[in-house]
Amino acid sequence: MRPPATVASLNRKVSTSLLARSIRESATLALNERAKLLADRGRPVIHLGGGEPKNKAPFAAVAGAAARLAAADVKYVPTDGTPGLKQAIIAYTEEHYGRAVRPENVIVSSGAKQAIMVMLHAILNPKEEVVFPAPYWVSYPEMVKLAGGVPVVVTPQDGSFQPTIEEMEQAVGSYTKAIILNSPNNPSGQVYNDEFVAGVVDLCEKRGLYLIMDDTYNRLIFDGRIPTNVYRYEHEGNIENSKVLVVNCVSKMYAMTGFRIGWAIGSRELIRAMTNIQSQQTSGPAAPSQWAAVGALNGVQSAIEGLRLTLENNRNVMLKRLATLPGVHVTQPGGTFYCFPDFSAYEKDSQKLSRFLLEKVRVVTVPGKEFGMEGRLRLSYCGTQKDITEGIERIRWALDPNAPNELFLGERKILREAV
Repeated sequence: MRPPATVASLNRKVSTSLLARSIRESATLALNERAKLLADRGRPVIHLGGGEPKNKAPFAAVAGAAARLAAADVKYVPTDGTPGLKQAIIAYTEEHYGRAVRPENVIVSSGAKQAIMVMLHAILNPKEEVVFPAPYWVSYPEMVKLAGGVPVVVTPQDGSFQPTIEEMEQAVGSYTKAIILNSPNNPSGQVYNDEFVAGVVDLCEKRGLYLIMDDTYNRLIFDGRIPTNVYRYEHEGNIENSKVLVVNCVSKMYAMTGFRIGWAIGSRELIRAMTNIQSQQTSGPAAPSQWAAVGALNGVQSAIEGLRLTLENNRNVMLKRLATLPGVHVTQPGGTFYCFPDFSAYEKDSQKLSRFLLEKVRVVTVPGKEFGMEGRLRLSYCGTQKDITEGIERIRWALDPNAPNELFLGERKILREAV
């Protein structure tokens, strides 16, 4: 007979909160871990799912951090960022946005993701809504839920990657607190046109909503386009009365993903609230990372243009290769690292398709379902052209029955009959 449970034994059972159980794992990070596991086992994995450029961090960033580290004097820094980095961000904002801001309008965080997360905690009351278009960055819905809010997704009815202003307005209700825009967009590469951005700014001003502009990829745009400047469409010229919030980082544009430095620009009142929240979460970002960010922002800026040109060339290679897949439809990305082709002619379940491509031909992709659009895969072209070419060839072999009967994965030959 089993002995009765004691209080101690009952307490051994792990119990997590309702909030913890409601938040999904990051799909992109989970795929990265799976791909790394396969690669560590010697599998010939091609990663078309990543968001990390191969380019090295700018020399000025590394040298700037190394010089300070050599003194071995690494101490606490202000919660909202070091004065030196704030000044560099202020200069960046004036140069690229034409907006003069003060140190109290800037908060530095451990990446753009934390900046957005702290911002949502600062503006949302329980059950208030945040509206954003599909496709969307995978973290937006979960971040809104973590802040106690309700995510509201606007899916364009015409099948494109840009909803109409009318569709955005229909999604706004009495509980709506903010709209998030990400242009150019992850995962689609869509650069929202001027009319749409201006219309969203006008909608937010009329309804008294915050507009969070996620400009992570702002300068990584193609085909001679000009980066979006949300302030250009704002009627409120005083930042202290403005509800437009711009988020940026060094991660993508400067190929400094591992340094984890992002920032937000907003009114003094909001930045103060964000600073209070961040002080209770993580305190200030790591000092060496901030020193590196100062070096990147104040140094020679050719690294961004070099990365942009590389990405544009890689995009063209990927589009050319995708055109060889019958039935696959792709909208040309205007920026970022990604395109978002429609594979529904082969498989409508994007998670099933992504798993199939990983297990059978060792190509990492990200299911479109994670971004709010089924039947699609996010493919990244921030790797090498060799990876792009071979990766798309593997995908074509796996899906197209008219492709050759055999394929080499590294030194291993596989036959179609084995698939």
